[in-house]
Amino acid sequence: MSNLNLFNMNYNEFIQNNSPLADKMRPVDLTEFEGQAHILAEGKMLRRAILADKLSSIILYGPPGTGKTTLARIIARATKKNFETLNAVTSGIKDIKEKTAEAINQISLYKRQTIVFIDEIHRFNKSQQDALLPYVENGTIILIGATTENPYFEVNSALLSRSMIFELKALEYEDVTAILRRAEEKVLIKEAGLNISIDEDAIELLASYSGGDARKALNALELAVLTTPTGKDGSIRITVNDAKESIQNKTSYYDKKGDKHYDIISAFIKSLRGSDPDAALLWLAKMIKSGEDPKFIARRLIISASEDVGNADPNALNIAVNCFNAINIIGMPEGRIPLAQTTIYIACAPKSNTAYMAINKALDLMNTYNPDVPNTLKDKSYKSASKLGHGAGYKYPHDYQYGFVEQNYFPLDFNNEKFYNPKNIGYEKNIKKYLDFINDLKSKEEI
Repeated sequence: MSNLNLFNMNYNEFIQNNSPLADKMRPVDLTEFEGQAHILAEGKMLRRAILADKLSSIILYGPPGTGKTTLARIIARATKKNFETLNAVTSGIKDIKEKTAEAINQISLYKRQTIVFIDEIHRFNKSQQDALLPYVENGTIILIGATTENPYFEVNSALLSRSMIFELKALEYEDVTAILRRAEEKVLIKEAGLNISIDEDAIELLASYSGGDARKALNALELAVLTTPTGKDGSIRITVNDAKESIQNKTSYYDKKGDKHYDIISAFIKSLRGSDPDAALLWLAKMIKSGEDPKFIARRLIISASEDVGNADPNALNIAVNCFNAINIIGMPEGRIPLAQTTIYIACAPKSNTAYMAINKALDLMNTYNPDVPNTLKDKSYKSASKLGHGAGYKYPHDYQYGFVEQNYFPLDFNNEKFYNPKNIGYEKNIKKYLDFINDLKSKEEI
């Protein structure tokens, strides 16, 4: 036996014997899989596809410890297709090309498709994701992507359109309890041969602490087992106090690179929109404490200033842009002050989403309408434009009373659909008053 083979055997044996409890607890089939009944219960499409080995490309996303990688491993055991894995953290385009080349060989030699599981697919950049696309598109590979990020933000739309999206949710308390009990009976007692008992209130504490993350609960249980002294008879009893000792300080912070990142910013924006400065400051503090990128927060404030405040208080946009500039100049932790100032200003400003609604309505129209510029509005400055009649008949508004003259600014075939409807609130009521004045002039034919 070569030294390399001996090394591999010893390494694999070491990993198997010393792998974490969470890894030893991974289910081998769907009968052992806890939770996610909304996608894996009897009769559900994903379960049927796995059991029938008829899986198409899918993206699994959800918080850590909810079973994404475990589900991929179950599929690997159940399928008769070739199964390959990539980790987006350590793999590059070269690795992708190797896997797709092997997939082509599998089809050519064995008429067998290849499933490629990519963990943390959100870490692939655009070019890496684009490298996968033609092989997913033509059926050379079936993609299974796993991510803690919302795929609609992090995965190319072309890949998304060719994949089914399944959201895995944080496990229910009862699911985590069942997993802990199974770990006690299957791994700790039967496989490890420990004389161990875990008090019910210790199980309840660990399940509650986990926040729906099975890996977190199992890691805490393993730490409790390793650090609890054995009794005189060689037994180990895990009490609620032992469980408490094994739990690191519970924190309300979130993984700024995980899916909760979007939930927290959503709560922040909705609090701003709802004119609740205290709630907005609470979510702002959570983001700051969690190490969120302050420039990301500042960018969201700029968007809110236009989308939710708009012309009801045009100064909100100035303040939000200046907040972003201030963050660039002073950084953190002092940057928390302009962030708070801007948050309070936007939350307390009058609200109007008319600009947001107006541009969306105009963009929707562009899906079915391709406007042509009438001659009066065309540029007449370039050579031969005047011969074509470009700009002919245009009236210069400043030559007229009130700086306004009635003329058509729409395409000739346009039905005069209205996009902007100002609200009678804040500064926007002044805009509304001006437009009402202009419309009144039109009706009186004074211009």
